[in-house]
Amino acid sequence: MIEPSKNASCVVHATRTAVQNRLRFSILIQILSIADVADLDHRVQESSAYHGHHVENRGSRRRPAWPMLVVRWLATVVVGYFAACTILLLAMIWIDPPTTGVQMQRRVESWFGDDAYAKQQTFLSIRDIDRDLKWAVVAAEDGRFYEHHGVDWQAVEKAVEEREARGRVRGGSTITQQLAKNLFLTTHSNWLRKAVELPLAYLTDVILHKERILEIYLNVAEWGPGVYGAEEAARYHYRRSATQLSRDQAARLAACLPDPRRRRPERMDRMARSIMTRMRQLGR
Repeated sequence: MIEPSKNASCVVHATRTAVQNRLRFSILIQILSIADVADLDHRVQESSAYHGHHVENRGSRRRPAWPMLVVRWLATVVVGYFAACTILLLAMIWIDPPTTGVQMQRRVESWFGDDAYAKQQTFLSIRDIDRDLKWAVVAAEDGRFYEHHGVDWQAVEKAVEEREARGRVRGGSTITQQLAKNLFLTTHSNWLRKAVELPLAYLTDVILHKERILEIYLNVAEWGPGVYGAEEAARYHYRRSATQLSRDQAARLAACLPDPRRRRPERMDRMARSIMTRMRQLGR
């Protein structure tokens, strides 16, 4: 039989042990909780840093660099320019152009020069223009006008060969190219103008038929200071209408087209004979 004093001592010892165990367990739980919180906080910080870096990278990708902005701006300008040219060419199927790029160029140049500018232009139907003048211009400027599709690469190749062989620069532009230049560009010759002129020539040939191309060209081509079109050229140089030209007069006018502000028909004897020979070769 256990004595009362020993029994009480065992109870006190057991109670103390239980309390100590509970304290140890509680401390362990708190330590684990703190460790978990610290680990969670570390993970959150890493995740935040990662996502922040990721968002920053995505933001930087969304903001295009300035070269790309320049390229996009240039592409917009080019597409807009050719779209406007297309609309104008479609309108020219029925409507005669009231002005051209070359005419606007001459107007602006007159503001900074000493000579007054007075535009002279009268539109004539292709049926009313003298046939000799029509074929003289084709023979002089573009003998394969009715065969190519805006650009005559055979003429370009010959011009390059002649330049390499003789050191002479001979134009290889077609009537379609010259019309595109007159309508939408200027007379300033450089690689940029040529780069734009080529697609414009193809575009012109697709939209306008050959007779309409020739009709507009004969009515907008520059033939002297402020003189545009066959009718005003005939009146300016010969005091007669473009419906009443002789074969020789037509050839002399056609010979002036490459440099109309300097050349004069009365000085074009050799070139006029050459053009009339080409006309005969074309069966005209």
